[in-house]
Amino acid sequence: MADAPHHVRLLPSAQRDLDALDPPLFRRLADAGRALGVSPRAHGSQKLTGDEGYRVRVGDYRILYRVDDPTRTVFIYRVKHRREAYRER
Repeated sequence: MADAPHHVRLLPSAQRDLDALDPPLFRRLADAGRALGVSPRAHGSQKLTGDEGYRVRVGDYRILYRVDDPTRTVFIYRVKHRREAYRER
């Protein structure tokens, strides 16, 4: 039997990041964020060094997130262009 999906929570910082994007890019990133609920550690996601988080690439953008397995929740905390994604943590 397959595992139940994770809940995806968008933190306010990630919501601000998404709100600043144009609609087609917003949709692509939102779809990728929702997919993390089904498979938070899917092929293509990478563990961040020195952090509890992961990242997934969507074109030139990165979705940065943490997974809380006991509560089955994915917390998306940033959605940034790749050149800005790792600066402010």
